[in-house]
Amino acid sequence: MRCIFLYNPNSGKGKVQKKLPLIKKKLSACFDEVVICAAHSAEDLERKVRGSTKIFDVVVFSGGDGTFNNVLQGLGNTDAQLGYIPAGTVNDVARSLHIPRSIKGALKVIEQKHSERLDCMTVNGASYAMYIAAAGAFTSATYHTPQTTKRALGALAYAVECMKHNMKLDVFRIEAACDGKKVDTHAVLVLILNGRSVAGFPINKEGSMRDGSLEMVIIKQVRKPGFFRKLGAYLSVFSVFLFGCRIKKKDIVFLRGEKIDIRTEENVVWDFDGEEGIRGNISIEATRGRVKLYVPRGRTI
Repeated sequence: MRCIFLYNPNSGKGKVQKKLPLIKKKLSACFDEVVICAAHSAEDLERKVRGSTKIFDVVVFSGGDGTFNNVLQGLGNTDAQLGYIPAGTVNDVARSLHIPRSIKGALKVIEQKHSERLDCMTVNGASYAMYIAAAGAFTSATYHTPQTTKRALGALAYAVECMKHNMKLDVFRIEAACDGKKVDTHAVLVLILNGRSVAGFPINKEGSMRDGSLEMVIIKQVRKPGFFRKLGAYLSVFSVFLFGCRIKKKDIVFLRGEKIDIRTEENVVWDFDGEEGIRGNISIEATRGRVKLYVPRGRTI
């Protein structure tokens, strides 16, 4: 079997670059041929994934959640076997799938060659997301935080960015439909989930990447909130991250289904897997078994 290893030199703290000899050695013990290749931008990575699926039997890649998203776009409709070595700041996809966040641990998973078919999310019928689509409170921190700050502070960098630029919880109108259930309200945060972990917190413990369903959380707010309403919104955001997305609170809506349609304001920006995405209305559906990935044997995913 032929294998290519694609990596993002800028993910995490550049630790993959230092471990390339080890990675080459371990992969060479598993596959007949191994090619190592760096990708220097999201577009470069997508292009290399697209070309690799025509030549190689296995595409192993390293990076953070944004890198995983880029790989999905590059896959398109192909059915390539993937292997993943997490090397980002938070690595929510790896947390959801129990893939070790150490290079040696992730390589052991690939060595076992236990593959599962995982769901992903199809957005507006044209692009993909692996574990989250989000809009509203604090979501822009994932793509506005400078890479240099992430290298220096790790996951704490996102908290610093939130405190500097994201403490104002903007209110926006949302009309959501999820498998026949409808919600028409104003909100400060919307999360559409396919994984268990968000920002390193296991907020969707009962979620799965193999059940063909998505979970949605809406934190409601009045159009013009006063001080106590604003305070209540902060408490609800923190409650979701501390106690999980299924917490019962009157301003928190939880829905579950295969397809979610959302109409909202044109200036609402969506975050897909930690990357800045489209604005305004979206339609998202769970796409069963779209991603073929090496995962730990015997773990619930």
